[in-house]
Amino acid sequence: MVSGRTTQKDTQKEKFVFLYDTTLRDGTQRKGLSLSLEDKLKIAYLLDKFGVSYIEGGWPGSNPKDMEFFKRLSKNPPKNATVVAFGSTRRVGIKPCDDLNLRALLEAGTKAVALVGKASTLHVTEVLGTDLQENLNMIADSVAYMKEHGKEVIFDAEHFFDGYRANPEYALQTVKTAADAGADWVVLCDTNGGSLPGWVSQVVSRVFAEVGDKVGVHVHNDGELAVANSLAAVEAGARHVQGTVNGYGERCGNANLISIVPNLQLKMGYTCVSDASIKLLTEVSRTVSEIANLNPDTHAPYVGASAFAHKGGLHVAAVEKLTSSYEHIDPSVVGNTRQIVVSELSGRGNIRMLATDLGVRISGSEANVLGQVKELEGKGYQFEDAEGTVELMMRRCNPQYSAPFEKLDMMVVVSDRVATGMTAEAVVKLRVNGETVHTAAEGGGPVHALDQALRKALLPAYPQLHEVRLADYKVRILDPDQATDATTRVVIEAACGEERWSTVGCSQNIIEASRQALMDALELFLLRQEERSAESSLSEKGSKGAVDVAVDVAVDVARSKAVNVPANAASNKAADKANKATKVSPNAAVNVAANVSTKLTASVTGKVVTKQEVVA
Repeated sequence: MVSGRTTQKDTQKEKFVFLYDTTLRDGTQRKGLSLSLEDKLKIAYLLDKFGVSYIEGGWPGSNPKDMEFFKRLSKNPPKNATVVAFGSTRRVGIKPCDDLNLRALLEAGTKAVALVGKASTLHVTEVLGTDLQENLNMIADSVAYMKEHGKEVIFDAEHFFDGYRANPEYALQTVKTAADAGADWVVLCDTNGGSLPGWVSQVVSRVFAEVGDKVGVHVHNDGELAVANSLAAVEAGARHVQGTVNGYGERCGNANLISIVPNLQLKMGYTCVSDASIKLLTEVSRTVSEIANLNPDTHAPYVGASAFAHKGGLHVAAVEKLTSSYEHIDPSVVGNTRQIVVSELSGRGNIRMLATDLGVRISGSEANVLGQVKELEGKGYQFEDAEGTVELMMRRCNPQYSAPFEKLDMMVVVSDRVATGMTAEAVVKLRVNGETVHTAAEGGGPVHALDQALRKALLPAYPQLHEVRLADYKVRILDPDQATDATTRVVIEAACGEERWSTVGCSQNIIEASRQALMDALELFLLRQEERSAESSLSEKGSKGAVDVAVDVAVDVARSKAVNVPANAASNKAADKANKATKVSPNAAVNVAANVSTKLTASVTGKVVTKQEVVA
């Protein structure tokens, strides 16, 4: 660093950390990960939007796809990030101008290039098969050659931390040689991923004293310390951090930029991206997972679906009062959301908070729902991945609940005939809108046949079910020691457009478990649609009309309670009035009316409530 008086501008510069993303090169070395050219372009533009400083696109000398990537990207370059082509120092015994790898780097046409070179005496003599001085010459020649062609040069000192442990003076000599030849950054690599934070901090401090603020780090995660080592390096003076989205990379992966960024920016006072970009963190992580066709890590810090999930009753009770009691940051800061999990470990607060998140009114029914959850989990049900079933429990506790359909009878037959092969047929008898519907349908399997039969019975009354599709179907055997008599849990994920919801069934009969989950999925969709239609109808009548209907319903229910009229009779009367006023179903009309009038259950005992009192 420059000696003398430190200005505010200098301080701001010292607190900025340059992010170097190598997902498109080092990340693709992960087993099971492969990106097409189009995939790489999508990720590159996403990273640019997020605000990384450098995007390493690949090794143009190694394959045609990477060369085409740089060609395509040059026609529509990123708006903010610097694109980097990766390669190695010249080969032993030849001039830079004769090295095909270096030529390919120039042909890539990028503003910056990354050159990897050896910083370990072991690798120089045993892997490269050359002497220590020739390795230094290779570094100096290659960096100088690229600088002569106007390139920004990032020198990656491979195996630096292990090399420094074996021969500190030679390891230092490699990065000083690169810096003296004009390298803009010298990046210390923990290539084997086995270093500890204290060692990383010590070594980075020594290098920083030699070359100043040109120091960067590239860390692997073999000891599960890549993020910690990267943060330690920054505290020791590094201002350039390399990593990948979600930590993708060879063996155990690379340093995870998705964790590094919020730690640096939200907790350590450094700047990596804009405040607005921090809110994109979860989106970036999940989008890259989707493009790479890899399942997101639901327990990933900051961005995982369970990163802010609360299950224990005591925890939820505390979070309900003060979110910071069990959350280290506000999840919305990184674009994530809080999740309240309902299970046998829950308390009433879990039910109450989940109902609020779902927009379901359950005042006074928390204990009822919680009791059902605990009883059913004792029988093998699990609701952590089946929030839709819990929502149905809540809705069914509403006195105004009316089932859109009911099962009367069901039969599923699977046959294997010589002429037709394996076939499945389902016969269902339902009550739909007061009428009995009896249908049958065939399918490729018993669950498919059941799905087809249910839809055949319901579609005439509910044509909107055409929009619902089965997105996922999971089966788990709970007690395999019971062999074919084992209890089976089925979780169904249904979808309509972008909306998804999951329901669960459990039985010794896999068809019955599937039937439970499938019927619950369809019913929940219909109840939600019914409620939305009611809200839309009330909205069309104008706010005054909506309030009038809500008040009328509230008054009727309140008056009935005051004179001890049974709740069912009160709700039915209210439903009839709301239905006539809004032209929607009684069930939905009363739900909407209850949402509009928050005083529905207030001050009703022992007195007659007037419309004026409710409005007030």
